[in-house]
Amino acid sequence: SSELSLEAVLQRVLETAAELTGAAYAALGVIDPSGKALERFLTHGISAEAHAAIGELPRGRGILGALIADATPLRLERIADDPRSVGFPPNHPPMGSFLGVPILLRGVAYGNLYLTEKAGAEQFTEEDVELVRLLAAQAAVAIENARLYESATRWSSQLESLNEVGDALVSEIDLQRLHALVARRLRELLGCKVVAIGLPVGDRAVRWATADGEGAEQIVGTEASATDSKSGRILERKRSERIDSILDDPEVNVEMARILQMNAALWVPLLLREKAIGVLMAVDKLGGDPRFSDDDLRLAEAFAARASVAVDLSQRVARDSLRRVVAGQELERQRLARELHDETGQALTSILLGLHSVEEAKDAEARKLAVAELRELVTDTLHDVRRLAVELRPKALDDFGLVPALERLTSGFAETTGIAVELEAGLGDERLTPEIETALYRIVQEALTNVVKHARARRVSVVVTRRPGSVSTLIEDDGRGFEPPEDGQGLGVVGMRERVALLDGRLQIESGAQGGTTIAVEVPVG
Repeated sequence: SSELSLEAVLQRVLETAAELTGAAYAALGVIDPSGKALERFLTHGISAEAHAAIGELPRGRGILGALIADATPLRLERIADDPRSVGFPPNHPPMGSFLGVPILLRGVAYGNLYLTEKAGAEQFTEEDVELVRLLAAQAAVAIENARLYESATRWSSQLESLNEVGDALVSEIDLQRLHALVARRLRELLGCKVVAIGLPVGDRAVRWATADGEGAEQIVGTEASATDSKSGRILERKRSERIDSILDDPEVNVEMARILQMNAALWVPLLLREKAIGVLMAVDKLGGDPRFSDDDLRLAEAFAARASVAVDLSQRVARDSLRRVVAGQELERQRLARELHDETGQALTSILLGLHSVEEAKDAEARKLAVAELRELVTDTLHDVRRLAVELRPKALDDFGLVPALERLTSGFAETTGIAVELEAGLGDERLTPEIETALYRIVQEALTNVVKHARARRVSVVVTRRPGSVSTLIEDDGRGFEPPEDGQGLGVVGMRERVALLDGRLQIESGAQGGTTIAVEVPVG
Protein backbone atom coordinates (compact mmCIF):
# COMPACT_ATOMS: atom_id res chain seq x y z
CA SER A 1 0.00 0.00 0.00
CA SER A 2 2.99 2.35 0.45
CA GLU A 3 4.89 1.52 -2.74
CA LEU A 4 3.97 3.69 -5.74
CA SER A 5 5.90 1.72 -8.35
CA LEU A 6 4.00 -1.27 -9.79
CA GLU A 7 7.28 -2.91 -10.79
CA ALA A 8 8.57 -2.71 -7.21
CA VAL A 9 5.33 -4.12 -5.76
CA LEU A 10 5.36 -7.09 -8.13
CA GLN A 11 9.04 -7.75 -7.47
CA ARG A 12 8.38 -7.75 -3.71
CA VAL A 13 5.46 -10.19 -4.16
CA LEU A 14 7.71 -12.39 -6.24
CA GLU A 15 10.53 -12.47 -3.70
CA THR A 16 8.10 -13.11 -0.81
CA ALA A 17 6.47 -16.02 -2.65
CA ALA A 18 9.88 -17.61 -3.27
CA GLU A 19 10.91 -17.13 0.37
CA LEU A 20 7.69 -18.58 1.85
CA THR A 21 7.56 -21.62 -0.42
CA GLY A 22 11.29 -22.36 -0.54
CA ALA A 23 11.41 -22.00 -4.34
CA ALA A 24 14.83 -21.51 -5.94
CA TYR A 25 13.38 -19.59 -8.84
CA ALA A 26 10.29 -17.43 -9.21
CA ALA A 27 8.69 -15.44 -12.03
CA LEU A 28 5.66 -13.23 -12.49
CA GLY A 29 4.04 -12.67 -15.86
CA VAL A 30 1.50 -9.89 -16.51
CA ILE A 31 -0.98 -10.62 -19.30
CA ASP A 32 -1.48 -7.86 -21.85
CA PRO A 33 -4.96 -6.27 -22.26
CA SER A 34 -5.70 -8.58 -25.21
CA GLY A 35 -5.46 -11.57 -22.83
CA LYS A 36 -3.35 -13.59 -25.27
CA ALA A 37 0.27 -12.93 -24.31
CA LEU A 38 2.55 -11.52 -21.61
CA GLU A 39 3.31 -7.80 -21.60
CA ARG A 40 5.94 -8.02 -18.85
CA PHE A 41 7.90 -10.82 -17.17
CA LEU A 42 9.73 -10.43 -13.84
CA THR A 43 12.11 -13.02 -12.37
CA HIS A 44 13.83 -13.88 -9.08
CA GLY A 45 16.76 -16.20 -8.50
CA ILE A 46 18.31 -15.89 -11.98
CA SER A 47 21.48 -13.80 -12.21
CA ALA A 48 22.00 -11.00 -14.73
CA GLU A 49 24.59 -13.13 -16.51
CA ALA A 50 22.11 -16.01 -16.82
CA HIS A 51 19.47 -13.59 -18.12
CA ALA A 52 21.85 -12.38 -20.81
CA ALA A 53 22.76 -15.92 -21.79
CA ILE A 54 19.12 -17.04 -22.05
CA GLY A 55 18.18 -14.11 -24.28
CA GLU A 56 14.59 -13.16 -25.01
CA LEU A 57 12.10 -13.48 -22.13
CA PRO A 58 9.10 -15.83 -22.40
CA ARG A 59 6.07 -14.63 -24.40
CA GLY A 60 3.52 -17.02 -22.96
CA ARG A 61 3.87 -20.35 -24.76
CA GLY A 62 4.08 -23.93 -23.45
CA ILE A 63 3.20 -24.37 -19.76
CA LEU A 64 2.99 -20.58 -19.36
CA GLY A 65 0.52 -20.41 -22.23
CA ALA A 66 -1.56 -23.16 -20.62
CA LEU A 67 -1.91 -21.07 -17.46
CA ILE A 68 -2.98 -18.04 -19.50
CA ALA A 69 -5.62 -20.10 -21.28
CA ASP A 70 -6.82 -21.88 -18.10
CA ALA A 71 -6.56 -19.60 -15.05
CA THR A 72 -6.38 -22.33 -12.39
CA PRO A 73 -3.46 -23.39 -10.11
CA LEU A 74 -1.08 -25.95 -11.65
CA ARG A 75 1.37 -28.19 -9.69
CA LEU A 76 3.91 -30.42 -11.38
CA GLU A 77 6.65 -32.70 -10.01
CA ARG A 78 8.59 -32.31 -13.25
CA ILE A 79 7.85 -29.67 -15.87
CA ALA A 80 9.31 -31.80 -18.65
CA ASP A 81 6.77 -34.59 -17.98
CA ASP A 82 3.80 -32.39 -18.92
CA PRO A 83 2.88 -32.84 -22.63
CA ARG A 84 2.29 -29.07 -22.97
CA SER A 85 5.91 -28.30 -22.09
CA VAL A 86 8.03 -26.98 -24.99
CA GLY A 87 11.33 -27.25 -23.14
CA PHE A 88 13.80 -24.57 -22.16
CA PRO A 89 16.00 -22.37 -24.36
CA PRO A 90 19.80 -22.88 -24.31
CA ASN A 91 21.63 -21.71 -21.15
CA HIS A 92 18.40 -21.91 -19.10
CA PRO A 93 18.97 -23.33 -15.57
CA PRO A 94 17.42 -26.80 -14.99
CA MET A 95 13.98 -26.73 -13.35
CA GLY A 96 11.94 -29.65 -12.03
CA SER A 97 9.05 -29.03 -9.65
CA PHE A 98 6.63 -26.30 -10.68
CA LEU A 99 3.78 -24.28 -9.18
CA GLY A 100 1.74 -21.84 -11.24
CA VAL A 101 -0.98 -19.69 -9.62
CA PRO A 102 -3.20 -17.22 -11.54
CA ILE A 103 -3.29 -13.58 -10.47
CA LEU A 104 -7.07 -13.08 -10.26
CA LEU A 105 -9.38 -10.31 -9.11
CA ARG A 106 -13.17 -10.56 -9.44
CA GLY A 107 -12.78 -13.27 -12.04
CA VAL A 108 -10.39 -11.26 -14.23
CA ALA A 109 -6.96 -12.80 -14.87
CA TYR A 110 -4.14 -10.25 -14.78
CA GLY A 111 -1.24 -12.70 -14.93
CA ASN A 112 0.41 -15.66 -13.17
CA LEU A 113 2.97 -16.42 -10.47
CA TYR A 114 5.44 -19.17 -11.38
CA LEU A 115 7.62 -21.00 -8.82
CA THR A 116 10.13 -23.80 -9.52
CA GLU A 117 12.64 -26.02 -7.73
CA LYS A 118 11.16 -26.28 -4.21
CA ALA A 119 13.95 -26.85 -1.71
CA GLY A 120 13.86 -30.15 0.23
CA ALA A 121 10.78 -31.56 -1.51
CA GLU A 122 9.80 -33.10 -4.82
CA GLN A 123 6.65 -31.03 -5.16
CA PHE A 124 4.99 -27.85 -3.90
CA THR A 125 2.28 -28.38 -1.27
CA GLU A 126 -1.35 -27.29 -0.97
CA GLU A 127 -0.21 -24.89 1.74
CA ASP A 128 2.17 -23.35 -0.81
CA VAL A 129 -0.76 -22.96 -3.20
CA GLU A 130 -2.81 -21.05 -0.60
CA LEU A 131 0.11 -18.80 0.36
CA VAL A 132 0.84 -17.96 -3.27
CA ARG A 133 -2.88 -17.37 -3.95
CA LEU A 134 -2.90 -14.76 -1.18
CA LEU A 135 0.14 -13.05 -2.64
CA ALA A 136 -1.30 -13.28 -6.16
CA ALA A 137 -4.44 -11.48 -4.95
CA GLN A 138 -2.25 -8.63 -3.69
CA ALA A 139 -0.49 -8.53 -7.05
CA ALA A 140 -3.87 -8.42 -8.83
CA VAL A 141 -4.95 -5.39 -6.78
CA ALA A 142 -1.68 -3.62 -7.58
CA ILE A 143 -1.97 -4.34 -11.33
CA GLU A 144 -5.63 -3.27 -11.46
CA ASN A 145 -4.91 -0.04 -9.58
CA ALA A 146 -2.02 0.74 -11.91
CA ARG A 147 -4.16 0.13 -14.99
CA LEU A 148 -7.02 2.17 -13.59
CA TYR A 149 -4.62 5.02 -12.91
CA GLU A 150 -3.14 4.75 -16.38
CA SER A 151 -6.62 4.64 -17.87
CA ALA A 152 -7.77 7.68 -15.88
CA THR A 153 -4.64 9.58 -16.84
CA ARG A 154 -5.09 8.60 -20.49
CA TRP A 155 -8.76 9.66 -20.50
CA SER A 156 -7.87 12.93 -18.80
CA SER A 157 -5.23 13.65 -21.44
CA GLN A 158 -7.66 12.76 -24.22
CA LEU A 159 -10.34 15.02 -22.76
CA GLU A 160 -7.90 17.92 -22.37
CA SER A 161 -6.71 17.52 -25.97
CA LEU A 162 -10.25 17.26 -27.32
CA ASN A 163 -11.24 20.37 -25.36
CA GLU A 164 -8.19 22.20 -26.70
CA VAL A 165 -9.14 21.31 -30.28
CA GLY A 166 -12.76 22.30 -29.58
CA ASP A 167 -11.67 25.69 -28.24
CA ALA A 168 -9.45 26.20 -31.29
CA LEU A 169 -12.39 25.50 -33.60
CA VAL A 170 -14.23 28.40 -31.97
CA SER A 171 -11.38 30.93 -32.12
CA GLU A 172 -9.21 29.84 -35.08
CA ILE A 173 -10.17 29.93 -38.77
CA ASP A 174 -6.83 28.96 -40.32
CA LEU A 175 -7.27 25.37 -41.53
CA GLN A 176 -3.55 24.60 -41.57
CA ARG A 177 -3.12 25.58 -37.91
CA LEU A 178 -6.24 23.66 -36.85
CA HIS A 179 -5.15 20.49 -38.62
CA ALA A 180 -1.61 20.86 -37.26
CA LEU A 181 -3.07 20.94 -33.73
CA VAL A 182 -5.25 17.87 -34.42
CA ALA A 183 -2.28 15.91 -35.83
CA ARG A 184 0.07 16.88 -32.99
CA ARG A 185 -2.33 16.09 -30.15
CA LEU A 186 -3.47 12.79 -31.68
CA ARG A 187 0.11 11.65 -32.27
CA GLU A 188 0.98 12.42 -28.63
CA LEU A 189 -2.03 10.48 -27.33
CA LEU A 190 -1.47 7.48 -29.59
CA GLY A 191 2.28 7.49 -28.99
CA CYS A 192 2.88 6.82 -32.67
CA LYS A 193 5.48 7.74 -35.26
CA VAL A 194 3.47 10.16 -37.38
CA VAL A 195 -0.09 11.42 -37.93
CA ALA A 196 -1.02 13.00 -41.26
CA ILE A 197 -4.15 14.56 -42.75
CA GLY A 198 -4.81 14.42 -46.49
CA LEU A 199 -7.33 16.36 -48.55
CA PRO A 200 -8.61 15.42 -52.03
CA VAL A 201 -7.27 17.32 -55.04
CA GLY A 202 -10.12 17.14 -57.51
CA ASP A 203 -10.86 13.55 -58.47
CA ARG A 204 -7.31 12.49 -59.21
CA ALA A 205 -5.35 12.51 -55.95
CA VAL A 206 -5.14 12.93 -52.20
CA ARG A 207 -2.56 15.49 -51.09
CA TRP A 208 -1.06 15.21 -47.60
CA ALA A 209 -1.56 18.77 -46.35
CA THR A 210 -0.56 18.36 -42.68
CA ALA A 211 1.67 15.95 -40.77
CA ASP A 212 3.29 15.75 -37.35
CA GLY A 213 6.07 13.47 -36.19
CA GLU A 214 8.90 11.52 -37.76
CA GLY A 215 9.07 12.02 -41.52
CA ALA A 216 6.47 14.83 -41.49
CA GLU A 217 8.58 17.08 -43.74
CA GLN A 218 8.85 14.36 -46.36
CA ILE A 219 5.17 13.52 -46.45
CA VAL A 220 3.64 17.03 -46.55
CA GLY A 221 2.89 18.00 -50.14
CA THR A 222 3.12 14.49 -51.56
CA GLU A 223 0.14 12.99 -53.32
CA ALA A 224 -1.46 9.55 -53.46
CA SER A 225 -3.69 8.35 -56.27
CA ALA A 226 -7.39 8.74 -55.54
CA THR A 227 -8.05 5.33 -57.10
CA ASP A 228 -4.90 3.25 -56.54
CA SER A 229 -3.95 3.95 -52.94
CA LYS A 230 -5.16 3.09 -49.46
CA SER A 231 -6.06 6.71 -48.76
CA GLY A 232 -8.07 6.97 -51.95
CA ARG A 233 -9.94 3.76 -51.17
CA ILE A 234 -10.72 5.01 -47.65
CA LEU A 235 -12.33 8.09 -49.18
CA GLU A 236 -14.29 5.86 -51.54
CA ARG A 237 -15.42 3.36 -48.88
CA LYS A 238 -16.02 6.03 -46.16
CA ARG A 239 -15.02 3.72 -43.32
CA SER A 240 -12.06 3.40 -40.97
CA GLU A 241 -9.47 0.65 -41.40
CA ARG A 242 -6.31 -0.49 -39.67
CA ILE A 243 -3.68 -3.04 -40.63
CA ASP A 244 -1.12 -4.78 -38.45
CA SER A 245 1.35 -5.23 -41.32
CA ILE A 246 1.55 -3.25 -44.53
CA LEU A 247 2.87 -6.37 -46.24
CA ASP A 248 -0.62 -7.83 -45.90
CA ASP A 249 -2.38 -4.99 -47.73
CA PRO A 250 -1.65 -4.33 -51.42
CA GLU A 251 -3.55 -1.02 -51.32
CA VAL A 252 -0.84 0.69 -49.24
CA ASN A 253 1.11 3.12 -51.36
CA VAL A 254 4.60 1.65 -51.76
CA GLU A 255 6.31 5.02 -52.01
CA MET A 256 4.63 6.24 -48.82
CA ALA A 257 5.59 3.05 -47.00
CA ARG A 258 9.19 3.53 -48.10
CA ILE A 259 9.30 7.17 -46.95
CA LEU A 260 7.83 6.45 -43.52
CA GLN A 261 9.34 2.98 -42.99
CA MET A 262 5.89 1.95 -41.79
CA ASN A 263 4.88 -1.44 -40.36
CA ALA A 264 1.33 -0.86 -39.11
CA ALA A 265 -1.13 1.96 -39.69
CA LEU A 266 -4.72 3.10 -39.38
CA TRP A 267 -6.81 5.29 -41.68
CA VAL A 268 -9.95 7.25 -40.79
CA PRO A 269 -12.08 9.21 -43.30
CA LEU A 270 -13.02 12.82 -42.57
CA LEU A 271 -16.79 12.72 -42.99
CA LEU A 272 -19.11 15.68 -43.32
CA ARG A 273 -22.82 15.05 -43.90
CA GLU A 274 -22.05 11.57 -45.26
CA LYS A 275 -19.45 12.97 -47.67
CA ALA A 276 -15.75 12.07 -47.39
CA ILE A 277 -13.76 15.31 -47.46
CA GLY A 278 -10.38 14.02 -46.34
CA VAL A 279 -8.48 11.22 -44.63
CA LEU A 280 -6.44 10.89 -41.42
CA MET A 281 -3.56 8.42 -41.18
CA ALA A 282 -1.54 7.28 -38.13
CA VAL A 283 1.60 5.16 -38.51
CA ASP A 284 3.36 2.74 -36.13
CA LYS A 285 2.97 2.95 -32.36
CA LEU A 286 6.35 3.47 -30.67
CA GLY A 287 7.96 1.67 -27.77
CA GLY A 288 7.38 -1.93 -28.84
CA ASP A 289 4.42 -3.37 -30.70
CA PRO A 290 3.64 -1.02 -33.65
CA ARG A 291 0.05 -2.24 -33.94
CA PHE A 292 -2.95 -0.07 -33.06
CA SER A 293 -5.83 -1.17 -30.83
CA ASP A 294 -9.58 -0.69 -31.16
CA ASP A 295 -9.35 2.11 -28.59
CA ASP A 296 -6.71 3.81 -30.74
CA LEU A 297 -9.02 3.62 -33.74
CA ARG A 298 -11.95 5.11 -31.81
CA LEU A 299 -9.74 7.95 -30.56
CA ALA A 300 -8.55 8.67 -34.10
CA GLU A 301 -12.18 8.79 -35.26
CA ALA A 302 -12.97 11.38 -32.57
CA PHE A 303 -10.11 13.59 -33.75
CA ALA A 304 -11.03 13.02 -37.40
CA ALA A 305 -14.53 14.31 -36.66
CA ARG A 306 -13.02 17.55 -35.38
CA ALA A 307 -10.71 17.78 -38.38
CA SER A 308 -13.83 17.50 -40.56
CA VAL A 309 -15.46 20.39 -38.70
CA ALA A 310 -12.28 22.43 -39.29
CA VAL A 311 -12.53 21.81 -43.05
CA ASP A 312 -16.21 22.74 -43.04
CA LEU A 313 -15.61 25.94 -41.07
CA SER A 314 -12.72 26.91 -43.32
CA GLN A 315 -14.83 26.40 -46.44
CA ARG A 316 -17.73 28.36 -44.94
CA VAL A 317 -15.46 31.25 -43.98
CA ALA A 318 -13.88 31.23 -47.45
CA ARG A 319 -17.30 31.27 -49.12
CA ASP A 320 -18.55 34.03 -46.84
CA SER A 321 -15.40 36.10 -47.44
CA LEU A 322 -15.78 35.61 -51.19
CA ARG A 323 -19.41 36.71 -51.03
CA ARG A 324 -18.42 39.81 -49.08
CA VAL A 325 -15.62 40.62 -51.53
CA VAL A 326 -17.94 40.19 -54.51
CA ALA A 327 -20.66 42.25 -52.82
CA GLY A 328 -18.13 44.98 -52.02
CA GLN A 329 -16.87 44.98 -55.58
CA GLU A 330 -20.41 45.26 -56.93
CA LEU A 331 -21.21 48.19 -54.61
CA GLU A 332 -18.02 49.95 -55.69
CA ARG A 333 -18.81 49.29 -59.34
CA GLN A 334 -22.31 50.67 -58.87
CA ARG A 335 -20.92 53.83 -57.27
CA LEU A 336 -18.35 54.29 -60.03
CA ALA A 337 -21.01 53.64 -62.67
CA ARG A 338 -23.23 56.33 -61.14
CA GLU A 339 -20.37 58.83 -60.96
CA LEU A 340 -19.24 58.07 -64.51
CA HIS A 341 -22.81 58.45 -65.75
CA ASP A 342 -23.88 61.43 -63.66
CA GLU A 343 -20.67 63.44 -63.62
CA THR A 344 -18.13 62.28 -66.18
CA GLY A 345 -20.78 61.34 -68.74
CA GLN A 346 -22.53 64.65 -68.41
CA ALA A 347 -19.21 66.48 -68.56
CA LEU A 348 -18.24 64.72 -71.79
CA THR A 349 -21.66 65.60 -73.23
CA SER A 350 -21.04 69.24 -72.28
CA ILE A 351 -17.63 69.07 -73.98
CA LEU A 352 -19.28 67.88 -77.18
CA LEU A 353 -21.72 70.79 -76.98
CA GLY A 354 -18.80 73.12 -76.32
CA LEU A 355 -17.03 71.89 -79.43
CA HIS A 356 -20.20 72.62 -81.36
CA SER A 357 -20.16 76.16 -79.92
CA VAL A 358 -16.56 76.58 -81.09
CA GLU A 359 -17.52 75.46 -84.57
CA GLU A 360 -20.55 77.80 -84.67
CA ALA A 361 -18.69 80.87 -83.34
CA LYS A 362 -19.33 83.86 -85.61
CA ASP A 363 -16.16 85.76 -84.79
CA ALA A 364 -12.77 85.40 -83.07
CA GLU A 365 -13.97 86.86 -79.79
CA ALA A 366 -16.89 84.40 -79.53
CA ARG A 367 -14.59 81.54 -80.50
CA LYS A 368 -12.05 82.56 -77.82
CA LEU A 369 -14.76 82.66 -75.16
CA ALA A 370 -16.12 79.25 -76.20
CA VAL A 371 -12.59 77.73 -76.12
CA ALA A 372 -11.98 79.14 -72.62
CA GLU A 373 -15.22 77.64 -71.32
CA LEU A 374 -14.37 74.34 -73.00
CA ARG A 375 -10.84 74.32 -71.46
CA GLU A 376 -12.31 74.88 -67.99
CA LEU A 377 -14.79 72.05 -68.52
CA VAL A 378 -12.06 69.65 -69.69
CA THR A 379 -9.93 70.59 -66.68
CA ASP A 380 -12.79 69.87 -64.27
CA THR A 381 -13.51 66.56 -65.99
CA LEU A 382 -9.84 65.59 -65.82
CA HIS A 383 -9.86 66.31 -62.08
CA ASP A 384 -12.93 64.13 -61.65
CA VAL A 385 -11.33 61.26 -63.58
CA ARG A 386 -8.13 61.54 -61.56
CA ARG A 387 -10.18 61.57 -58.34
CA LEU A 388 -11.92 58.35 -59.38
CA ALA A 389 -8.56 56.79 -60.25
CA VAL A 390 -7.19 57.72 -56.82
CA GLU A 391 -10.25 56.26 -55.12
CA LEU A 392 -9.75 53.03 -57.05
CA ARG A 393 -6.05 52.75 -56.21
CA PRO A 394 -3.79 55.71 -55.36
CA LYS A 395 -0.54 55.46 -57.28
CA ALA A 396 1.32 57.22 -54.48
CA LEU A 397 0.48 54.34 -52.10
CA ASP A 398 2.29 51.82 -54.30
CA ASP A 399 5.19 54.08 -55.29
CA PHE A 400 5.96 56.02 -52.10
CA GLY A 401 4.07 54.45 -49.19
CA LEU A 402 1.33 55.28 -46.74
CA VAL A 403 2.40 58.73 -45.55
CA PRO A 404 2.72 60.36 -49.01
CA ALA A 405 -0.57 58.76 -50.05
CA LEU A 406 -2.32 60.13 -46.95
CA GLU A 407 -0.78 63.57 -47.55
CA ARG A 408 -2.30 63.65 -51.04
CA LEU A 409 -5.60 62.27 -49.77
CA THR A 410 -5.99 64.80 -46.95
CA SER A 411 -4.79 67.80 -48.98
CA GLY A 412 -7.16 66.91 -51.81
CA PHE A 413 -9.97 66.39 -49.32
CA ALA A 414 -9.34 69.80 -47.71
CA GLU A 415 -9.13 71.55 -51.06
CA THR A 416 -12.35 69.95 -52.34
CA THR A 417 -14.51 70.23 -49.20
CA GLY A 418 -13.09 73.28 -47.42
CA ILE A 419 -12.72 71.20 -44.22
CA ALA A 420 -9.36 71.70 -42.52
CA VAL A 421 -7.38 68.46 -42.13
CA GLU A 422 -4.31 68.09 -39.94
CA LEU A 423 -2.13 65.04 -40.66
CA GLU A 424 0.56 63.91 -38.23
CA ALA A 425 2.57 60.83 -39.20
CA GLY A 426 5.38 59.12 -37.31
CA LEU A 427 6.13 55.89 -39.14
CA GLY A 428 9.88 56.20 -39.64
CA ASP A 429 11.73 55.26 -42.81
CA GLU A 430 10.75 51.59 -42.93
CA ARG A 431 7.60 50.89 -44.94
CA LEU A 432 4.75 48.77 -43.66
CA THR A 433 3.51 45.69 -45.49
CA PRO A 434 1.23 46.37 -48.49
CA GLU A 435 -1.73 44.81 -46.64
CA ILE A 436 -1.37 47.14 -43.65
CA GLU A 437 -0.78 50.24 -45.80
CA THR A 438 -3.84 49.53 -47.92
CA ALA A 439 -6.07 48.81 -44.90
CA LEU A 440 -5.08 52.00 -43.03
CA TYR A 441 -5.41 54.13 -46.17
CA ARG A 442 -8.90 52.79 -46.89
CA ILE A 443 -10.00 53.29 -43.26
CA VAL A 444 -8.86 56.94 -43.33
CA GLN A 445 -10.51 57.37 -46.73
CA GLU A 446 -13.81 55.93 -45.45
CA ALA A 447 -13.66 58.07 -42.32
CA LEU A 448 -13.17 61.25 -44.38
CA THR A 449 -16.08 60.25 -46.62
CA ASN A 450 -18.26 59.92 -43.50
CA VAL A 451 -17.15 63.36 -42.33
CA VAL A 452 -18.41 64.92 -45.57
CA LYS A 453 -21.65 62.95 -45.67
CA HIS A 454 -22.69 62.97 -42.02
CA ALA A 455 -20.50 64.92 -39.61
CA ARG A 456 -20.79 68.58 -40.72
CA ALA A 457 -17.34 69.02 -39.22
CA ARG A 458 -15.00 71.99 -39.60
CA ARG A 459 -11.77 70.26 -38.61
CA VAL A 460 -10.38 66.73 -38.87
CA SER A 461 -7.22 65.32 -37.29
CA VAL A 462 -5.42 62.18 -38.56
CA VAL A 463 -2.53 60.77 -36.49
CA VAL A 464 -0.58 57.70 -37.60
CA THR A 465 2.02 56.37 -35.15
CA ARG A 466 4.33 53.39 -35.12
CA ARG A 467 5.08 51.68 -31.82
CA PRO A 468 7.11 48.56 -31.00
CA GLY A 469 5.05 45.70 -32.43
CA SER A 470 2.11 47.77 -33.71
CA VAL A 471 0.94 50.77 -35.71
CA SER A 472 -2.01 52.93 -34.65
CA THR A 473 -4.24 55.38 -36.49
CA LEU A 474 -6.43 57.97 -34.77
CA ILE A 475 -9.05 59.96 -36.72
CA GLU A 476 -10.96 62.71 -34.90
CA ASP A 477 -13.47 65.31 -36.09
CA ASP A 478 -15.45 68.09 -34.40
CA GLY A 479 -18.70 67.25 -36.17
CA ARG A 480 -22.13 66.62 -34.79
CA GLY A 481 -21.40 62.98 -33.85
CA PHE A 482 -23.73 60.00 -34.02
CA GLU A 483 -24.84 57.00 -31.99
CA PRO A 484 -22.78 54.00 -33.21
CA PRO A 485 -25.24 51.27 -34.28
CA GLU A 486 -25.22 48.21 -32.01
CA ASP A 487 -24.97 45.83 -34.96
CA GLY A 488 -22.01 47.73 -36.42
CA GLN A 489 -23.85 48.35 -39.69
CA GLY A 490 -23.82 51.58 -41.66
CA LEU A 491 -21.31 54.37 -42.20
CA GLY A 492 -18.78 51.91 -43.64
CA VAL A 493 -18.10 50.48 -40.18
CA VAL A 494 -18.45 46.88 -41.35
CA GLY A 495 -15.78 47.35 -44.00
CA MET A 496 -13.46 49.00 -41.48
CA ARG A 497 -13.93 46.20 -38.96
CA GLU A 498 -13.34 43.50 -41.57
CA ARG A 499 -10.12 45.13 -42.76
CA VAL A 500 -8.84 45.40 -39.19
CA ALA A 501 -9.93 41.83 -38.31
CA LEU A 502 -8.00 40.42 -41.28
CA LEU A 503 -4.86 41.96 -39.76
CA ASP A 504 -5.65 40.65 -36.24
CA GLY A 505 -6.03 44.24 -35.07
CA ARG A 506 -8.71 46.12 -33.17
CA LEU A 507 -10.97 49.08 -33.98
CA GLN A 508 -12.81 51.35 -31.55
CA ILE A 509 -15.34 54.08 -32.38
CA GLU A 510 -16.41 56.72 -29.87
CA SER A 511 -19.14 59.19 -30.75
CA GLY A 512 -22.33 60.63 -29.36
CA ALA A 513 -25.05 63.20 -29.69
CA GLN A 514 -22.88 65.81 -27.90
CA GLY A 515 -20.62 65.99 -30.91
CA GLY A 516 -17.31 64.73 -32.26
CA THR A 517 -16.25 61.30 -33.45
CA THR A 518 -13.06 59.36 -32.73
CA ILE A 519 -11.95 56.27 -34.67
CA ALA A 520 -8.98 54.40 -33.16
CA VAL A 521 -7.28 51.57 -35.05
CA GLU A 522 -4.34 49.43 -33.92
CA VAL A 523 -2.82 46.57 -35.92
CA PRO A 524 0.21 44.40 -35.09
CA VAL A 525 3.36 44.62 -37.20
CA GLY A 526 6.26 42.21 -37.36
